[in-house]
Amino acid sequence: MEKITGLINAPFTPFDKNGEVNYAPIEAYANMLVKNGLKGVFINGSSGEGYMLTDEERMKLAERWMEVSPKDFKVIVHVGSCCVKSSKMLAEHAQSIGAWGIGAMAPPFPKIGRIEELVKYCEEIAAGAPELPFYYYHIPAFNGAYLPMTALLESVDGRIPNFAGIKYTYESIYEYNQCRLYKNGKFDMLHGQDETLLPSLAMGGAQGGIGGTTNYNGVNLVGILDAWKAGDLKKARELQNFSQEVINVICHYRGNIVGGKRIMKLIGLDLGKNRTPFQNMTDEEESRMKAELESIHFFERCNQL
Repeated sequence: MEKITGLINAPFTPFDKNGEVNYAPIEAYANMLVKNGLKGVFINGSSGEGYMLTDEERMKLAERWMEVSPKDFKVIVHVGSCCVKSSKMLAEHAQSIGAWGIGAMAPPFPKIGRIEELVKYCEEIAAGAPELPFYYYHIPAFNGAYLPMTALLESVDGRIPNFAGIKYTYESIYEYNQCRLYKNGKFDMLHGQDETLLPSLAMGGAQGGIGGTTNYNGVNLVGILDAWKAGDLKKARELQNFSQEVINVICHYRGNIVGGKRIMKLIGLDLGKNRTPFQNMTDEEESRMKAELESIHFFERCNQL
């Protein structure tokens, strides 16, 4: 099974002023990501407010991304849901429209507390798209599924034929590396924390990753991979440290989903506000965030339309 090389972006879902999905900006969005070195998208996930979308909206978004994405630009569809029947249906749809792959995080309800529960959940979803690679999206801060991922790999190995690997969005670089080393790298371990991309490279991993701050800072995160490959550790460190500075700013404004989405407006691609129950940024907060970004010279270095 093909392993992903390079960085995949987790896009925001555009909404209009009435809170409805706005499909119009997606073509320009895709073109911007390609221009800045991203290799694909992981849609309808946490950055995309996927759990606040209807199944119909999620399917239409997948169709639109497929329509506008250039050849070799990977479209991976997050199909996770609290209803496994919906997840399987979304997986079937993703396969029918020619998506590159699918993924699912553990549901926030009911809370999954055992490996077998998680394996069964993944197994039923993956069966909906047997021709596509399936990635488990490990983000326990969102769903409380603090389970050992090495144990997950051991349990799915030989049981889920299209299990490709894990999008690993958690703080344990040790566990990430142990998963990467499992059976000499059998599974694709996609790095999911933009703030620790370089340390993972140093351990031999992170050949592929899925990020959220890649929406507006992708050119610098891609630059870390390029600098590492070129043997320029000084440059790679500078880019990683700058990327952490950007993350420090969004942490002042409710993180990537809220603050990061507003940054898209500041760089020229207005994707609207967040859906309830997210607390949207005020105009005053936007002004303060812009000033903080200017102080680190973000707009001279960020993704360009």
